Amino acid sequence: MTAHKELTIGLFGFGVVGEGLYKVLEKTPSLKAQIKKVCIKHPDKKRQAPASLFTTDKDELLHDPCINVIVEVIDDADAAFRIVSTALKNGKNVVSASKKMIAEHLPELLNLQQQTGQSFLYEAAACASIPVIRNLEEYYDNDLLHSIKAIVNGSTNFILTKMFEEGLDFKQALILAQQLGFAESNPKLDVEGYDAVNKWTFLLTHAYGIIEKPEDILFTGIQSVNAGDATVAKEKNQQIKLVAQARKLHNGKVAAFVLPQFVNHDDHLAFVKNEYNGVVIESGFADKQFFYGKGAGSFPTASAVLSDISALRYDYRYEYKKLYHHHPLVLSNDVYLRTYISFDDWSFVPRNDFEWIEEWHAGEERKYLVGVIAFEKLQKDSWWKENNISLVLAADAIIESIELRSLKKKSLELAGIV
Repeated sequence: MTAHKELTIGLFGFGVVGEGLYKVLEKTPSLKAQIKKVCIKHPDKKRQAPASLFTTDKDELLHDPCINVIVEVIDDADAAFRIVSTALKNGKNVVSASKKMIAEHLPELLNLQQQTGQSFLYEAAACASIPVIRNLEEYYDNDLLHSIKAIVNGSTNFILTKMFEEGLDFKQALILAQQLGFAESNPKLDVEGYDAVNKWTFLLTHAYGIIEKPEDILFTGIQSVNAGDATVAKEKNQQIKLVAQARKLHNGKVAAFVLPQFVNHDDHLAFVKNEYNGVVIESGFADKQFFYGKGAGSFPTASAVLSDISALRYDYRYEYKKLYHHHPLVLSNDVYLRTYISFDDWSFVPRNDFEWIEEWHAGEERKYLVGVIAFEKLQKDSWWKENNISLVLAADAIIESIELRSLKKKSLELAGIV
């Protein structure tokens, strides 16, 4: 495609994002992009667009030689992969917002892009209005990228905000999120961390050249965070957020996970409230940079799709520089995490698994400890996700192996044990 060439779009899906894109394109005629056909599931549903625009036959879009861009914004990951695969093989560029599909099929999608030479862009799949993928692609060499941490799920952030600012318990905050449309009627994907780890899977590829399956990344959601945990955070002048993070270690590998975490009041992520997302990138020369914006919703997501469509006018495609042009990094489990664990019953907490315990609070009902545990023990075991146990990382959670001995000695000295 040459610059400024007109783009003829085949759109799959006309829900919140699809309809938002339709309205946005109507308001941006300078883009020279028009939707020729929209493929939908339910033809009888009333829509604010001409009936002639819609079809239930996907082949009308995928095999139309006049359509040179396929935009896919449906919620069926398997169907989305079939659409994207066929479109790329048919010589069409593709824009997608399906994070689950991308996370589950990333190796195949990378191969298809190399085989076909077509563009596959998906800025809308992570953090909606925040151009995080483009920034990771263009501005950060992985040798200089020290760390990236982010709030990438607006639903869980909304729930946690209400727990902290309005004193709601988890269930009350979840019901409010559902009533306002920030959480689905079945909120499992958001609340239990699946949505966040799906996004983190391909953001790690753009940041460090890492290709991993979502299930191989340590994660959980906020389903076990309770009002008592929020009270402890407030006493420490902190908040709790679901934080996705990755940090380059001294051994040249990367520690990455998605877990609830205490956030200090002056941390950039402490200012990310409600359905907003935030990303903090720390690099060798630029220090910390903070990106902030709405992580969901019709127009914020449509704006990211629009940005990708616009980029196609200039033959833009992801180069995956960290994967193809650098030595790609790999994940490491050779770290330790400082964790807060709250629980009802001591018998479900394997205290011998901890390297050391720094705090120990045994109330009449809810109890908690703060201790350091090996990353790989959390990977192998599931006790910390069961029996009403809540795990929240400390604000300064990551301890590398080379730091462990001196920190352990110092901690024991402070406790008067040595």
